[in-house]
Amino acid sequence: MIRKLLVANRGEIARRVFATCRELGVETVAVHSDADADAPFVAEADHAVRLPGNAPAETYLRIDLILDAARRTGADAVHPGYGFLAENAEFAAAVTDAGLTWVGPPAKAIAAMGDKMAAKALLAEAGVPMLPTWTDADEITDFPVLVKASAGGGGRGMRVVRDAAALAEAVASARREAAGAFGDGTVFVERYVERGRHVEVQIFGDTHGTVAALGVRECSIQRRHQKIVEEAPGVLPAEVRERLHTAAVAAGRAVDYVGAGTVEFLLAPDGEIYFLEMNTRLQVEHPVTELVALGALDLVRLQLLVAEGEPLPEHLHDRVAVRGYAIEVRLCAEDPAQGYRPAAGVLHRFAVPGVEREFENLSRAGLRLDSGVVDGSVVSVHYDSMLAKVIAWASTRAEAARALAGALARAELHGVATNRDLLVRVLRSREFGAVEIDTGFLDRHPEVFAPLLPADQLPLVALAAALAAAAARRADAPVLAGLPSGWRNVPAFPQVTRFTGPDGEIEVRYRLDRSGGLAEWSTDPAGAPTPVVSLVQAAPDRVVLDVDGVRRAYRVHRVDSDVFVDGPDGAASLAELPRFPEPTAELAAGSLVAPLPGAVTRVHVEVGQRVAAGDLLLTLEAMKLEHPVLAPADGVVAELPVAAGGQVDTGAVLAVVDPE
Repeated sequence: MIRKLLVANRGEIARRVFATCRELGVETVAVHSDADADAPFVAEADHAVRLPGNAPAETYLRIDLILDAARRTGADAVHPGYGFLAENAEFAAAVTDAGLTWVGPPAKAIAAMGDKMAAKALLAEAGVPMLPTWTDADEITDFPVLVKASAGGGGRGMRVVRDAAALAEAVASARREAAGAFGDGTVFVERYVERGRHVEVQIFGDTHGTVAALGVRECSIQRRHQKIVEEAPGVLPAEVRERLHTAAVAAGRAVDYVGAGTVEFLLAPDGEIYFLEMNTRLQVEHPVTELVALGALDLVRLQLLVAEGEPLPEHLHDRVAVRGYAIEVRLCAEDPAQGYRPAAGVLHRFAVPGVEREFENLSRAGLRLDSGVVDGSVVSVHYDSMLAKVIAWASTRAEAARALAGALARAELHGVATNRDLLVRVLRSREFGAVEIDTGFLDRHPEVFAPLLPADQLPLVALAAALAAAAARRADAPVLAGLPSGWRNVPAFPQVTRFTGPDGEIEVRYRLDRSGGLAEWSTDPAGAPTPVVSLVQAAPDRVVLDVDGVRRAYRVHRVDSDVFVDGPDGAASLAELPRFPEPTAELAAGSLVAPLPGAVTRVHVEVGQRVAAGDLLLTLEAMKLEHPVLAPADGVVAELPVAAGGQVDTGAVLAVVDPE
């Protein structure tokens, strides 16, 4: 039996595995980079070993360091989680060669499915339906196509190409991204099916020859070819579900599969299914399968038992009975409106209301949270942007979507930008409710990228922030703390507070009367309409306003000059500007600055080159993804301060385009 388990991963999946280990009485070992030294998963492990450095290539991808950590701590088994080395056959073999128990499929099966071209050939012989595929770009004449990384998954290295002119650059870019994420830049091309749905089957095999299908998941809502909304059991015709189960089991048996795995398919509009890939690991979206299975299903527990040589329970050999419906969203530190630009920094507050369980099954309708972060966690530029998974289970799909959207809308997520508003709008959209979904959903629905907070509500949010700040100052006042802020015997000039917000600078002017009520208020720009507002309550962390006869409560959280306001219509992050700002160096006109720390991987232009608005200037790599830096307007490249390969911090000037 497994006595002490090392998890060769980080964040949410490490915490998820540790949760099951605690129930089973298995000791745990964490490995961590310097950036993760204070992360929750490290604190929750029984033992932790430092991997010197931060970048994955020098920490979580170092097989030698991980095996040394197992030796030093006396671990007798290794769980790879997902990502990093989870689908690395060399790692699986090294673990077993070291005399440790490998919690995953055999190295042979990983290798067979890791080479996606070889996997397609093998599974085609087993009768699994395939899409047309190419390895030589010169042979492609029919578009659109999809460039894919041969190693790994998670949407990295994928590019949709709609014409021959864009193919070469897409292949080169996909190779760079795949090499950075998986250490293997091999790519291939397959036909791209418009309006296809991404569906997948959870399979499980044991060492006694059983391969079982444990249900279907719908994963069509994706950004950058990476899933952000997943659900089970999926809204599918019974005969399609049966074909998926049959093909998935055939794929597993073709490689003598052992452990948890997922066979992914594309469901075409005509009802045909096509094999996409087989992920030889536990999937990020595994909680929805656990929640809808009738009876207590813990896929990590099954992984450990199968690794110990136990057979799958007999009730899992046939089709697993389901109960209700589960929907999961991936909450990521990124700004969808800015091309999903990742965000890094301190997560000052992370609170999702109504969570019944963390990392565990639900006994009744409710919310589950699988999170890698807590209040105060640092979101690093070195790793994936996913913060947590929030999962709702209910008796129907509509109820699950409503509960999940409501909890996300009320969540307090302070310190870094997130995709929360996008997720809420997707879950509340008519098309999602009607199951009018496919992998191109986000491309066709730009309306879901709008923030939840309407622009005309921002003045009220700023007013609430200003009144909360005034209340905090009065509470800290050494004398006459009971007097209203700015009170005078004779009405004088109003109080003025200036913020920067999502739409630029906003100035709030207000005056309180002798009783502490709101005598007057306005905002800049001049002429902006302001509703009739009376002040019901003002505390440092809560402001209640009566707006045209309707009460609105705002929760206010201040960290230094940053103010986070959560209200009934949405949330906003503001930064209070100093009354007397310090002088700063002025950037040259046309300067483009780094939105977050990263590495400049390529520079596409030269100083003196004329460019047009939207032209690609350089490529910045951050949080395991490439981010294009585009010319904001027509002009001439005046400066390129950073060469290819250079590291930059937030705010560093990347290029200057003189708008001549």
